Amino acid sequence: MKQRVWKWASLLPLSLLIFLSGCSENMLVLQPKGPVAKTQYDLIVWSVGFMLLIIVVVFVLFAVVLIRYREKPENANYEPPEEEGNTLLEIVWTAIPIIIVTALAIPTVKATFALEKPSQKSVKPLTIHVTAANWKWIFSYPEQNIETVNYVNIPEDVPVKFELTSVGPMSSFWVPQLGGQKYAMDGMETELFLEADEPGSYMGRNANFTGKGFTHMEFEVVAQTKDDFNKWVKDVQQTAPKLSKEKYDTILKPGLVGRMTFSNTHLEWVDHSKQNSHHTGKTEDHRENAEHDEGMHMEHQSHQ
Repeated sequence: MKQRVWKWASLLPLSLLIFLSGCSENMLVLQPKGPVAKTQYDLIVWSVGFMLLIIVVVFVLFAVVLIRYREKPENANYEPPEEEGNTLLEIVWTAIPIIIVTALAIPTVKATFALEKPSQKSVKPLTIHVTAANWKWIFSYPEQNIETVNYVNIPEDVPVKFELTSVGPMSSFWVPQLGGQKYAMDGMETELFLEADEPGSYMGRNANFTGKGFTHMEFEVVAQTKDDFNKWVKDVQQTAPKLSKEKYDTILKPGLVGRMTFSNTHLEWVDHSKQNSHHTGKTEDHRENAEHDEGMHMEHQSHQ
């Protein structure tokens, strides 16, 4: 019975590797399409490979100890001598964890600091303001003076500086094929540099739970050639409708909306990362009414 248990247990690591390899086609983080994602991909591969090496060494040592020092008829009554300490072994098992942590920490720290800057110093980054709201993504191009909702177009081979903020709950901006996630927070601004190596469509989403519409809080990143991007910008500037304060207040209300395009941005009258509380009277009224309704509901429950 014991031999059967050990036989099946020995197959677990192999089964895990087969399972992960079968899911690799659907894991977008393993399909990098930009320098940021490629750096993070290399870091993931290095970390996983290094840890797998450690696992193999541990399993080999485990098997050697089990086989070599197992109980046998000739040593059934053997009692090892008492050991008060072994300086060499204590140095070894203290040094090994330090080496492991160092081998993982150095490339991780280097990659983290490197990704806080654009990958190309000779190319001017494209700045896009990103505003997360329940449950949609609003993209503002301050230099091009256009705004989109739930999709964003970018040129290939150009670093993009996303300036992230939020109206309401904290959201997480994530485009798996272009790079890791970063949080968008109410009344604050965070920065994330991403870049696409080739034209294509890359799905992004909110990676932080924010309520019932969270699963539908997705957006599309469309990487275009520089000529196609410039043509799209020109078309939007000439044909898209203007965004009004009233329309913007409607967009900010909790709920799902489709894709929208405008030939101006809400940055003309509000920047939520700096003056979120000074938006418009309507936005403040919406919040005050929601707080009042919640307070009345709690008071009603307490009376019951």
